[in-house]
Amino acid sequence: MAWKTLDDMELTGKIVLTRVDINVPVEDGKVTDATRIERIRPTIDDILAKGGKPVLLAHFGRPKGKVVPEMSLGQIRETVAEILGVPVRFATDCIGGPAKEAVAALGEGEVLLLENTRFHEGEEKNDKQFAASLAALGDIYVNDAFSAAHRAHGSTEGVAKLLPSCAGRLMEAELSALERALGSPARPVMAVVGGAKVSTKLDLLGNLVRKVNYLVIGGGMANTFLAAEGVDVGKSLCEHDLAETAREITKKAGEAGCEIILPVDVVVAREFRAGAENETVPTTECPHDAMILDAGPKSVEKIASLLADSRTLIWNGPLGAFEIEPFDAATNAAARKAAELSKAGRLVSVAGGGDTVAALNRAGAAQDFTYISTAGGAFLEWMEGKTLPGVAALE
Repeated sequence: MAWKTLDDMELTGKIVLTRVDINVPVEDGKVTDATRIERIRPTIDDILAKGGKPVLLAHFGRPKGKVVPEMSLGQIRETVAEILGVPVRFATDCIGGPAKEAVAALGEGEVLLLENTRFHEGEEKNDKQFAASLAALGDIYVNDAFSAAHRAHGSTEGVAKLLPSCAGRLMEAELSALERALGSPARPVMAVVGGAKVSTKLDLLGNLVRKVNYLVIGGGMANTFLAAEGVDVGKSLCEHDLAETAREITKKAGEAGCEIILPVDVVVAREFRAGAENETVPTTECPHDAMILDAGPKSVEKIASLLADSRTLIWNGPLGAFEIEPFDAATNAAARKAAELSKAGRLVSVAGGGDTVAALNRAGAAQDFTYISTAGGAFLEWMEGKTLPGVAALE
């Protein structure tokens, strides 16, 4: 890899500025989902074990450069301490006097949480002076926030250029998983891309057709590709104005030796609700007054067969309206097949994106995937082949 990890750094007695993503949901002062905090623990444990003093840099919400009391990181300090299992101090600012004093008072085996970096305009503007004020607090910089690495901010890119820098354990795991999936994958490589709209995933599709052997397109996106082939998709969600774009992507795929897989049968209904009366028909026979809400069993069989033939899987987005039964069947079946192959060591499976994580959890398949990214935007931009400023700054 082109970046250093914690294994390459001497941390004894060093103040270690550690960029984390602990932007967790809070209701009535209570953290309702602490997953992001739990995922930083291996990095913090490591820094402490190596004799370093972790000072946490993080954002919370979108205060837009102003101090917004409801977005103070102080409200989650106790939860952070509970999960990390060590004393966590809090500084009322991330730069200047309060931050310097808190760093100076930090004891062995303690962690310091600095106030929301986005309380300063310089954070999102990647202001050099702001980055220098952050860098002045520490000896070493560790980025453990892959989910914020697609933003060139003061605490993700600016400070990395001013101190000896490396990737934290979560960042390292994320980058390793993505390298295995797209950088130098075992072939054949299969990608599943679903969701409502082609327009939101043009860059992703354009990059993937050059990298994968099979590209399965599901959800509302599949309807746009079917319509582009002249199929009547009835009242289905469909971007008819992107028909030419869909044909261009199909052409590029053909030139690159990538096979695009669209549904051969579909589940249709007249209304969009749980338990709605539905039927399964060949893709070419969608009634004019019906909507395509899921891929059918023959389509799932085809996907399962390709999964069994593949060695690497990248998954982003569901195959149908997975939030409501019975239109979650295709997503559930394909996800479980991928999980079964991954568990058996026959498939490296990497998945990411909000709906994707929810769909895989709902299918009971997430725990057996090789890697699940919770990074959202950063995961998508990496899949699109874009350079992530927070990662590039570590190289």
